[in-house]
Amino acid sequence: MTAHIGTALVTGAARGIGRALALALAAEGFNVAVHYRGSQADAQETARLCQLEGVQAVILQADLTQPQQARELVQRAHAALPGSPLTVLVNNVGNYVHKPLLDTTDAEWADMLGSNLTATFATCQAAAPLLRESGYGRIVNLGYAGASNLVARPGIVPYVIAKAGVLHLSRALAVVLAGSGVSVNVVSPGVIETSISQPLREIPAGRPGTVAELVDAALYFVRASDYVTGQELEVAGGWNL
Repeated sequence: MTAHIGTALVTGAARGIGRALALALAAEGFNVAVHYRGSQADAQETARLCQLEGVQAVILQADLTQPQQARELVQRAHAALPGSPLTVLVNNVGNYVHKPLLDTTDAEWADMLGSNLTATFATCQAAAPLLRESGYGRIVNLGYAGASNLVARPGIVPYVIAKAGVLHLSRALAVVLAGSGVSVNVVSPGVIETSISQPLREIPAGRPGTVAELVDAALYFVRASDYVTGQELEVAGGWNL
């Protein structure tokens, strides 16, 4: 467990993988800022479950496809709990659409890039100076298995482009923040038990990953030294290799 306990902001933490990440960080001793866009009741339940771990939790609403709201969310999380500044940022938010490339609408294209890439850029941009000034911080961004060695997937083109951008953004930010006590890393799931698409025949391990396995990968980067930075850890059972 890290000795620098503070507040962990998890985007999209109302349910699913985001909730699991929030609960895992609460179990590590972090106070938690639970972000949600529209699922207030679910966010409140996530906060309640975090509080059962003996930590503080607060819910914060924002539409992260709006960059200014994303930046303001980081500032609000940093100030939400007195004496508990922001120390961890987990970018979990990111919409997903499986649709033939030539049938993809402008709105769907913009939403995929906005929710997955632009939102991550805006939150990281806002968090970086806060974490660098404090001399400690962990940023964990959610990517996509295979983003570093892209294979054509015509049904999810904007999603893959956005996640490849998240990987490059994270590596560049890791270089910018190196030596400041702040690390930036990427956890890249392949097919997870909650995934919309389940192409199990393509996975050498023969099964989808579990949410718990994905959470364990994120916790590795939270616990690791800041010398471990700019790295991607795929949770994919050999998929895309």
